[in-house]
Amino acid sequence: MNKRVIWGAAACILIPYTTTLAWTGSIQGEEFRCEQQKEAGTGKRILLDRGTGIYYMDIEEYLPGVLARQIPVSYEPEAIKAQAIVARTYICGQMESEGAEEIAESALDMDWLEAEQLKKLWGTSRFPEYYKKLEEAVKATAGIVMVWEGSMIEPRYCRATAGRTRKGDSAHPYFWPVECPKDQETEGAVQLLTFSKEEFARKINEIPEPQEAGRTVSADQLPDQIQIGSRDESGYVENLQIGVSQYTGEEVQYALGLASSCFVLEPWEDGIRAVVKGIGHGYGLSQAEANERAKEGWKAEDILTYFYKNVAFISV
Repeated sequence: MNKRVIWGAAACILIPYTTTLAWTGSIQGEEFRCEQQKEAGTGKRILLDRGTGIYYMDIEEYLPGVLARQIPVSYEPEAIKAQAIVARTYICGQMESEGAEEIAESALDMDWLEAEQLKKLWGTSRFPEYYKKLEEAVKATAGIVMVWEGSMIEPRYCRATAGRTRKGDSAHPYFWPVECPKDQETEGAVQLLTFSKEEFARKINEIPEPQEAGRTVSADQLPDQIQIGSRDESGYVENLQIGVSQYTGEEVQYALGLASSCFVLEPWEDGIRAVVKGIGHGYGLSQAEANERAKEGWKAEDILTYFYKNVAFISV
């Protein structure tokens, strides 16, 4: 399995940049304001370095606008609390790796929505109710993060699995397969896409070439020369062969615009059909299953210890 592809994939998922971008104070008129807010703030901070409005925000104040992008606000409060701990762990983990108590927003692969954007998203009338729900989830979990052997974990999550989560590699031993029986009932969790042979070949040929070989697929090889090489124990494609060329499941997923790498490619009329299960990479927290557990009365920490094995909770 190409671990670099799996752990470096960008879609859905919380993959951090490795370098924190430092603010130099070069924008005229902003340096004094920025330093004033830094002095006044407490705890861990986010440096909002977007546009010309550069200022610090406490991480707890920042998190509701992050949750608005990460999880449906209609979900159960305990599921949203679990996601708040996931998001906080990710941000604090980036700070930990830099040995700092603050981080620039531009160094986080994370979306944050401010009040005016949320009003457009939800509608002005619903904004107070929805924002309060997210804010309460953050307050109820204030400062809590997940650690494994004393260090913060990489808290990956997805919207829904193909039926069970995926086992991690040696760098992520806290990812372990657990059942998510209702994930397939989630909207969008079963995807059917059709491609002509020519379209399929074109999309596959747009996959960046590995250094060691040239890979080319022609329409006349399809669909007969598509062969799945291996799947992991949760059903996600690890590698496959098309013609004489080898690909990872993630490469084909992103090339074809599939919702996950748990797929079947089959003949369909005069082309190819992709049958896809799950939304996202399948590692860590399944938000859909977390919501179902919350409906059953599970608390946020119970939900998280179901998905992340042998983790502990600490306050930062």
